[in-house]
Amino acid sequence: MSDRFDVIIVGGGMAGMTLGCALAGAGVETAVIEKSNPAQIQLPAFDGRTTSIAHGSKQVLKGIGLWPLLEPDAEPILDIRVVDGHPSRGVSPLFLHFDYTEVGTDPFGYIIENRLIRDALFRLSSKTPSLTMVAPATVERAERDIDGAEVQLTDGRSLSCSLIVGADGRNSPLRRSAEISANQFRYDQTAIVCTVAHERSHHGVAVELFLPGGPFAMLPMTGHRTNIVWTERSDLAPSFLELEESLFLAEVKRRFGTWLGALELEGPRFSYPLGLMHASSYTDQRLALISEAAHAIHPIAGQGFNMGIRDVAALAEAVVDAIRLGLESADPTALARYENWRRVDNTTLVAVTDALNRLFSNDVAPIRAARDAGLAAVGRVLPLKRLFMHHAMGVVGDLPRLVRGDPL
Repeated sequence: MSDRFDVIIVGGGMAGMTLGCALAGAGVETAVIEKSNPAQIQLPAFDGRTTSIAHGSKQVLKGIGLWPLLEPDAEPILDIRVVDGHPSRGVSPLFLHFDYTEVGTDPFGYIIENRLIRDALFRLSSKTPSLTMVAPATVERAERDIDGAEVQLTDGRSLSCSLIVGADGRNSPLRRSAEISANQFRYDQTAIVCTVAHERSHHGVAVELFLPGGPFAMLPMTGHRTNIVWTERSDLAPSFLELEESLFLAEVKRRFGTWLGALELEGPRFSYPLGLMHASSYTDQRLALISEAAHAIHPIAGQGFNMGIRDVAALAEAVVDAIRLGLESADPTALARYENWRRVDNTTLVAVTDALNRLFSNDVAPIRAARDAGLAAVGRVLPLKRLFMHHAMGVVGDLPRLVRGDPL
């Protein structure tokens, strides 16, 4: 293995691996360092979650050659329904409905299991000559100065590069070591994740049901299956998670309803705490942060991974363009371009998802009435409705080439 690279990415999760494949596919000598064993993190028990991949993100994955490996396991989102409700009182008659045919011929996005995305990324990486996977391996320290950057591993190896990319999660050691501050806090909410099988087809319908404890998302999967992301108050979530299977399923049915017929649990339940984090800067000398190392949001709109993919597309374009001009991958102008490009989009989504969660996660009667009326009103104003649908597809704003469907 070489010990010199153009770019070293610390973190081999979905965002880090996607960036690695994008850069290496463009001929940039890239290494991805991942602390876990790749075989282990592809197991179903490692992560039962799914990911919503917006149309714009699909364009990125297609552009780097990953989409053909994912398409057989991707369930299109053809219809989105947003509705207010209560576990006991049922759903409001006023709701917001998005139909993909109103804005074109492409689905809003797709739902894919995380483990299948990881598996496809590792398969693609093994066929990409300019990409080196360093795993399992742990970073002991990273050093950066005007002359270059170096990553020291706990096993004694030393790797050098021009640019280090932090894709090491919301508690990013790289962000902390660079003394980049972050605005962050925990919501008093926990996400409960599970998958149900049902007797009737969902026909590609995704539902965001707003309940007093938080949103209850129903996300269409391949076959007669739906992934559930149930946001609940943190003091109540443990009691639901500890229920025996039949009682837990009964609670799911109270919220899910009967629209898809009889339900059965498929696989284990998972949970994770919810919070918000936004770094004060995405870059430093020879350092760039992407995805959850730079920002983490509430899953209310399913946009977290898609924000990270747009980070990937923007950073890859800035780095590749710099190298084509004969500059370093860590050229300060390229890093400033990335920072400025992504700051507005990410800041907007951080604020919007936080506001939506606060607006809908309550049962205050006047607020409930106003938001129900607001959902219905948006559905009647076609230009506004189309704007919301284009946001859901991830195709609003100054888009990187990969998001537009153009080559890197």
